[in-house]
Amino acid sequence: MKILSFVLVAVFMCISTAHTQKWARLAEFPEPAEELLGASAGGKLYVFCGLAPGWQPMGLVYEYDPATDTWTKKKPMPLASHHVSFTEYRGKIYVIGGRVGAAGITTASNTNVVEEYDPGTDSWGGVRARMPTARSAMASGVYGGRIYVTGGEFQDSQMMATFRALEAYDPANNTWSVLPSMPVARHGPAGAVVGNRLHMVSGDVQSAGTGIHVHAPYHDAFELGK
Repeated sequence: MKILSFVLVAVFMCISTAHTQKWARLAEFPEPAEELLGASAGGKLYVFCGLAPGWQPMGLVYEYDPATDTWTKKKPMPLASHHVSFTEYRGKIYVIGGRVGAAGITTASNTNVVEEYDPGTDSWGGVRARMPTARSAMASGVYGGRIYVTGGEFQDSQMMATFRALEAYDPANNTWSVLPSMPVARHGPAGAVVGNRLHMVSGDVQSAGTGIHVHAPYHDAFELGK
């Protein structure tokens, strides 16, 4: 009887959870676009970038308030870019690298610009130290007061390349450090910090736009210390 009672309770809990886990239709985004990127800060969602028809960067910034289910347009990005790294740190959102111009890497230019957005005041900060390596389509993570940026891609008329680079930005001191490179160069990986490790998963070892894609199965982790 005790076992039957336990089973019934477990089934009831599963059914209750299933009823509470559902999708909800919320306020529609005011300027539908592709290649949007998001970050959260202060209990709100911030959506950046966007590409217009013809793959031209829009530099959008929108704030979503879940308490009121409303969108508010904010000051646009100083540099309209895409394929950037967005990271929240201590209430500020950092926009790192990416590319300007049309979306395709074959017709765009990489940038090493670093911008700081303050959601509390809807303001963009002053000039920050530039990333040592200009690149786009990177992955990033935060640990110990530093933002770690890995991978990326580049093209010009003479070269098509992916990056092994791992570089760390210290927002408090506005400085960059160059760290040991990834074992295999690639762009578009998934990246996150778990514990004291920066994980980099998969990605493409061949720069885009070539017609050749070599999707890597690699999962590399970088020890960040204690």
